[in-house]
Amino acid sequence: MRRAYEVIVVGCGGIGSAAAYHLARRVGADVLAIEQFHLGHDHGSSQDHSRIIRRSYHDPAYIALAAPAYELWAELEAESGIRLVYKTGGLDLGMVGTTGPKDLTHCALSMAAHGIPYDKLDAGEVMYRYPQFRLPEGAHGLYQADSGLVDAAKANAVHVALARLHGATIRERLRVLALKLVGDAVEVITDHETFSSRHVVIAAGAWTNHLLQSLGIIWPLTVTQEQVTYFATPHVREFASDRFPVWIWRAPEEFYGFPIYGEVATKAGQDVGGEEVTAESRTFEPNPRTHERLVRFLEAHLPRFLGPELRTKTCLYTMPPDRNFVLDAVPGQSRITVAVDGGHAFKFATLLGRILSQLALDGRTEYPITPFRADRPALTDPTFRPIFRNEVVLRR
Repeated sequence: MRRAYEVIVVGCGGIGSAAAYHLARRVGADVLAIEQFHLGHDHGSSQDHSRIIRRSYHDPAYIALAAPAYELWAELEAESGIRLVYKTGGLDLGMVGTTGPKDLTHCALSMAAHGIPYDKLDAGEVMYRYPQFRLPEGAHGLYQADSGLVDAAKANAVHVALARLHGATIRERLRVLALKLVGDAVEVITDHETFSSRHVVIAAGAWTNHLLQSLGIIWPLTVTQEQVTYFATPHVREFASDRFPVWIWRAPEEFYGFPIYGEVATKAGQDVGGEEVTAESRTFEPNPRTHERLVRFLEAHLPRFLGPELRTKTCLYTMPPDRNFVLDAVPGQSRITVAVDGGHAFKFATLLGRILSQLALDGRTEYPITPFRADRPALTDPTFRPIFRNEVVLRR
């Protein structure tokens, strides 16, 4: 069996499968992707029916990546013949007077600067368009028509299938134990065999530091166990995707939700509402406190969204202290490139795969990723205060 490749990708979830696909389009059979679990597993952060896709961000750095992400999703749909993106429209909601990144003014200004059309709505206008909502006086919103959802499970499977079509080898149930620099190559040591490559791409989510520590590097990454709940609402027509948008309630306790898709049920969760864990200590048991906060919010603002609980599904967020992505070579190790998702990356997954392929093969990318460097203070300054728990700051 072959042991040497041009590029080896470690992790085959949303970002890793995308990287394998984009690499295989360029170097074909010189790509190996390794997954420690079975493909389509739910141990990480990528596997479910839906993830929000949107052009509305408080930070222009992400809005700049949104347009190419939409373009690449469309290209992937065209190549595969499988629909992955569903535009439902999207609402960013909050209270007038909110400060920091939750202030919708930042989203509005960023979208305006990039020529992205949106509607600014007061509470009454939101409820006129979407009478499913019960909003307090002083609430307001931004509506953007291109928002919607990406079918995450299908997207991962499509990336894997097309990576194989272009010649890549995909190995599952193979755990990477360590990376080792040997001359101008990187050895990838697994629990069964050792491979060699000119470049390694790490897209391992909560297991990122497990791999970096073999190089003597530990980044200040925080892993949390998050969850979403599917509610079998009896009001199915009201929450069908042609009548109800994806939505985000921007506040210190931030919630988000989806119309019916993938199950005959609505879906919602709290952003960064879970406990800090490790990849080993996480459980698959729902957190009752997080669940109670979510249900309390929905009872107040979307009562008909609720219904019998179909299921609650857990996942992991892996976040740098500033909750921005990492898209860069490991400092001092140009042959090893890393992606860290920050808990909000799936909407960009296929674009991040292309970026990683360019960094691995060319040492540079055409896309604006300077804010996501690995040598920024959030990763290098031990006094940097983590802000992923929604503290009031302009950038996260």
